[in-house]
Amino acid sequence: MGMAQKSQTLGWVTSILLLQMAIAERPRWTLNGKPRVFLDLSVYEIKIVKDFLMDKKELQLQSSETPTLGKNSVYLIEMLLPDKEDVLEFLDKGKRFPVREARVVIFFGAQEHPKVTEFAVGPLPTPIYMREISPGPGHNPSWASRPISKAEYRLIHSILTEAMKPLHQLLLDTTDYSLEDNVKDALTFTFMAPHGTKSDQRRSWFMLQRFMASHSLQPTGLEILLDHGSTDVQHWKVEQLWYNGKAYDSPEELAQKYAHGEVSITVLMESIAEDTEQPPVFSFSSDPEELPTSISMARPRVSVSHVPAYTVEDNMVFYRDWIFSFRLRPSSGLQLLNVHFQGVRIAYEVSVQEAVAHFGGHISAGTQTKYMDVGWGPDGATHQLVPGIDCPDTATFLEVIHHYDTDKPVSYPQALCLFEMPTGHHFNSNFREDFNSSAGTNGRKLVLRTISTVHHYDYIWDFMFYPNGVMKAKMHATGLIHATFYQPKEMRYISQSQTHLFSNIHTHLVHYRIDLDVAGTRNSFQTLQIIWENINNSKKRRHPVLGNTLKKTHYSQEHQAAFHFGKPLPNYLIFSNLHTSHLGPRSRYHLQVHSKIHQVQLPGYQKKRGVSWTRYPLAVTEYQDDEKCSSSIYTQNNPWNPPVVFEDFIQNDTNIEDKDLVAWVTVGFRNIPRSEDSANMTTPKSSAGFVLQPINLPGV
Repeated sequence: MGMAQKSQTLGWVTSILLLQMAIAERPRWTLNGKPRVFLDLSVYEIKIVKDFLMDKKELQLQSSETPTLGKNSVYLIEMLLPDKEDVLEFLDKGKRFPVREARVVIFFGAQEHPKVTEFAVGPLPTPIYMREISPGPGHNPSWASRPISKAEYRLIHSILTEAMKPLHQLLLDTTDYSLEDNVKDALTFTFMAPHGTKSDQRRSWFMLQRFMASHSLQPTGLEILLDHGSTDVQHWKVEQLWYNGKAYDSPEELAQKYAHGEVSITVLMESIAEDTEQPPVFSFSSDPEELPTSISMARPRVSVSHVPAYTVEDNMVFYRDWIFSFRLRPSSGLQLLNVHFQGVRIAYEVSVQEAVAHFGGHISAGTQTKYMDVGWGPDGATHQLVPGIDCPDTATFLEVIHHYDTDKPVSYPQALCLFEMPTGHHFNSNFREDFNSSAGTNGRKLVLRTISTVHHYDYIWDFMFYPNGVMKAKMHATGLIHATFYQPKEMRYISQSQTHLFSNIHTHLVHYRIDLDVAGTRNSFQTLQIIWENINNSKKRRHPVLGNTLKKTHYSQEHQAAFHFGKPLPNYLIFSNLHTSHLGPRSRYHLQVHSKIHQVQLPGYQKKRGVSWTRYPLAVTEYQDDEKCSSSIYTQNNPWNPPVVFEDFIQNDTNIEDKDLVAWVTVGFRNIPRSEDSANMTTPKSSAGFVLQPINLPGV
């Protein structure tokens, strides 16, 4: 055996011994199956819950695939996290295992007054009861606020295709294709959301677009307003059309005026290229085996020459001094639970709550477009990550199981990835490390990643862990531009990217929930602001001597700790446990918010109750069991009167001194698309997030 082989063998043996030592030193609470309290539902549990519901004849449940809205069907089944007090009593004091339950959402469309109802089903794995629950404190979702199901999508496409038949010649003359052609995916409908302009309304604008050779979509200039509020599709109606700057009452009116030469048209010159191998816009939109060889060879690849210093057991990760559990919730996104560093709990939960893309514009495609991540569900949002492209080849890829708008559990084999890599690097050719903590982070870091898609945008979600106790959360947005058809009045809101193709200025906002338990649940919040002050103590000097000093502020009420946009945040946001000073910096954490819009007033869309969280870059509240989420799957289609209103959390104005605290963080950035962004938009500044960092400031 050569020296190189011996050295490599010794390296592997050393790594294995280190892993064995780490396992032997694990805290007791990680043993005896205790972390299973955070496990998502298994395939077996989901099937048991579904069978339990289907056996209840009084529910009159049908398949979600049944092509009608006038039916009762199960929309969502996911794990219902027990109350925090019960979980901590179990983990920290060895008390009984919390009752394991499933959250179930059922659409009751087969009744005179359709409704959406949520239930808790348990105990698992042998359910015997179902009790009604509410997604918000004292609020229930309206029927119109429900997410659009696959069955409704198919009905919408069928109705629109039929309604567009009178426009066959117009589309053929202006796009080279029509909806009656046999050319696969030449024309397609995309819609704007929310689906209406007021509560209990379900009226949607749909934009007819043409697929381009670059795998992008080009607006044809035609938009259709469809009322699809009834459970009976016979009552659905096309209420209005907009084409090339003018409104029409029906497809027949537009077709008739076009035949008489009364319609100004725009012919789209570029045609769809056939029989050409084009790279996919997003690597994670395709199965890895279907990627062209040229693409897989061209993209950067990362190889790791050592055994990673982490292990994964079910949904629990052990990495150096870090231990945490994770979930990818079908109803909201990535969630970390029970985060420990050096044996001390830092946070009970760190999670993504909502992502909003707010567009500006003059026509409906701009004025009504506010996409919200939570309302879209995992089938369109969760994708299979590609080794060597989305994550290093050597990453650990993790499967998730969801039951969302389906009749059976669906597997997402590579929905998340976990990998270790040197600090200062980020594995993604378009994703740069453009904010850093002030603490030294030399060495390596662990990255937990998933990627979600909302309509045309893709969000890369990363949680990063450093050996010195620093944890980062980061969101990066990329993907297709949101294009609209050019009109002169649009110039206030858009930038030109191609002929007759304009890209709307837009704002991305993300909301995080950080349930900080710094060395326990009794925490306090204070800020330090660097200010200029006269430090001249000498009576002999006539003129003031200015210098930097720290202004310390303690916060006792929720209203005081709700910071509005328009003013910069204090320099230091500190969460402390005053009862565990012997732990040093582990008893005090500094929150750093990294956002590109922290000093800019946001649009009037903030006034809507469903997105009231966009008013605050930071709000600190006392933990409440009925304040676990700041948004819901119903907010997208009813932001005016949703079941969850974040503003209500602050209106309680409870005391936050020496209490169980939750930090709600809003970050984001604005984007003005460029001509080179027409196919795939990404900029180094299209990212935002926050940093949690242990801090040891004497006298603070």
